[in-house]
Amino acid sequence: MSHRNQVTQTGRIFLGTRQPEASFIDHPDYKELSNKMKYLIAVLLLITGTCLLAIAQEPYTSDQIDYSIELPSPQWRVISEPDAAHEHAEFVYGDRLEGYLQIRKEVVDAGTAPSDLARRDMDQKLRFLPGFVEGKEEPFKGRLNGVTVSYEFIKTAKPMMGRIYYLQADNRTIYALRFTGSRDKLARIRNQTDLIARSFKLK
Repeated sequence: MSHRNQVTQTGRIFLGTRQPEASFIDHPDYKELSNKMKYLIAVLLLITGTCLLAIAQEPYTSDQIDYSIELPSPQWRVISEPDAAHEHAEFVYGDRLEGYLQIRKEVVDAGTAPSDLARRDMDQKLRFLPGFVEGKEEPFKGRLNGVTVSYEFIKTAKPMMGRIYYLQADNRTIYALRFTGSRDKLARIRNQTDLIARSFKLK
């Protein structure tokens, strides 16, 4: 019987008529195991990231306010607390361009919904900002429920973004969490602004 050299697709040479053995990695069981391992690794990474985020969260409150929030990163720091001159708390994420937060307590007429206050702010204040572009309103659920609205504007020739969370405390009280920052940078920390708003609770 004559023998011939056979060249496989991988470039290996096999002598004679013997066919090359199938690679172990081509086995269906190996592929199934590989997919399961990839899934488990992804789950572990997600759990690890969630745990690290939970560890990084720092609660914030003070004697001058009637609420508390959780700051999801050490980059968030308080720069102003309510006092006789200022009735609101202020925070920055690194600096004001990275992210700025002002929390203000709004006393409204009985029956005013968060969406009503959002529309009033949009019509009476925000739309007069340079380069104003109105975004969309979305329902928001956290320890207090309400709505969130976004918008864009220009400040010192820089494209900026704002996001406000209007959270209903009772029939006459709505808390407004007003975030602003560079458009690209504030958009990147949307998960953090959501987390802060969801963590907001009354004492």
